[in-house]
Amino acid sequence: MRIYVIRHGETSWNVQRKLQGHKGADLDEKGVRLAEITAEALKDVPFAVCYTSPLLRARHTAEILLRGRNIPVIEDPRIQEISFGEWEGLCCAPGRMEMPEEKFQKFYDSPFEFGAPPGGESIRDVCARTADFYQELIHNREYRDKTVLVSTHGCACRAFLNNVYENRQDFWHGGVPMNCAVNIVDVANGTGRLTAEDQIYYSKEDCVNFFQSPKKKDNNENK
Repeated sequence: MRIYVIRHGETSWNVQRKLQGHKGADLDEKGVRLAEITAEALKDVPFAVCYTSPLLRARHTAEILLRGRNIPVIEDPRIQEISFGEWEGLCCAPGRMEMPEEKFQKFYDSPFEFGAPPGGESIRDVCARTADFYQELIHNREYRDKTVLVSTHGCACRAFLNNVYENRQDFWHGGVPMNCAVNIVDVANGTGRLTAEDQIYYSKEDCVNFFQSPKKKDNNENK
């Protein structure tokens, strides 16, 4: 089995730095364009099925990637984004943060210590439900020799990939994936191996890093 895991395209809430969990905006004009570029790059990939988060931005991204193809699209809530509960829609930009900064910063700096906001989820909650989805998928005999598309979100993507990362304590692997970034996982004998990481198919001028971990920043400064 080969699994292509894509993060959705850009949305207006991404640009406005609003916390986008179970709520959020649809793709903006740029988000649609990036998804279309990615679709062109993946047009010859023989997807047998697509699993998508039921949230509009992920579903829309999947629809763009599969436009003109007769491929089943299955919604699964286990791969939807983390819920930020009462924090959803609040600004998380440095200097303009609308939630308790110390509590929120753990989401990036110490993700496994990030406590669920009121009415929301923790990183461990998202890891648990995406792991359940991952195990069910890789043991699905129907797709054992097939190629599968998974359309999801930044945090949910990292939680899904935490099942195959060699260092599972490094949750973010340098940061949130870029919009429409693609990770490829090859599965054999019930074991997944990451064979492409955060691949983008559009121009680097279109890349917007809404977050980089302190570790990643330090590494970049040392190069």
